[in-house]
Amino acid sequence: MIGELISYPVKGCAGVPLSETVLTYTGLAHDRSFMVVDKEGTFRTQRRDPRLSIIRPTIDTGGERLTLCAPGFKDMHIAVDLDSPRQGVDLFGRRYQGIDQGEGPAEWLSSVLGSASRLVRVPPEHDRVTDGRTPGTSGYADSSAVHAISRATLNELNRRLNEPSIPMSRFRPNIVIEGWDEPHLEDRAHRMVAGNVELGYAKLAIRCAVTLVDQQCGEKSGPEPLRTLATYRRAAAGGVAFGAKFSVLRPGKLAVGDTLTVPVWTDSQLNASQPT
Repeated sequence: MIGELISYPVKGCAGVPLSETVLTYTGLAHDRSFMVVDKEGTFRTQRRDPRLSIIRPTIDTGGERLTLCAPGFKDMHIAVDLDSPRQGVDLFGRRYQGIDQGEGPAEWLSSVLGSASRLVRVPPEHDRVTDGRTPGTSGYADSSAVHAISRATLNELNRRLNEPSIPMSRFRPNIVIEGWDEPHLEDRAHRMVAGNVELGYAKLAIRCAVTLVDQQCGEKSGPEPLRTLATYRRAAAGGVAFGAKFSVLRPGKLAVGDTLTVPVWTDSQLNASQPT
């Protein structure tokens, strides 16, 4: 069953919990449609700018108005611009296009983050191709369109920790799966179906320093969960894995409470090299 749905309209910023949503080929509606970049056009990430997590975006259904909120700052209301000239942006060393959203959002973000920043929107003609066992597309997400983790997977991690539990928000999933007794089943879900929606497994989610950031206060909080994950979730292809990435094979609508079925299972890639 789908226990939670979370969209992240601005890459690196706080998530927006949803009771229902449209799922497109690029993911949940408006997911990673916007990105904060530095003055050279390189994306900002919680790896270097953990204060991104305290910025809470909201966006209307049509994607025409975006609001950014942060503690101690006046809300920034943005009429989304899709018409201005495109400019080059850098995401993990790859060049894409972005539509700059103007001076107001740039000044606001620069004040919150303490360094020169601008806000860009993915162009409608964006045609990025993502890799993995099932190729797909996405906006400004790190890779595939949908990131899913089961509650059983998080429970297993917290069982192994010798300190307070890690919340699901540290891993920033789009879909939280409830009702699975065994952890890490998402590793083996080659196809997942909910209603008229179908997802195809792309790859394991390899974790980084973003998981060290307290998503409520925007500060790094220590070695966990990476230290514990390294004891039992080392991937043969490198890094530690937690959760899985999926491409959208058939778009449609999703809602919390929808039954999620897995018509095709496969072997986990944890102990095998992942395809590129």
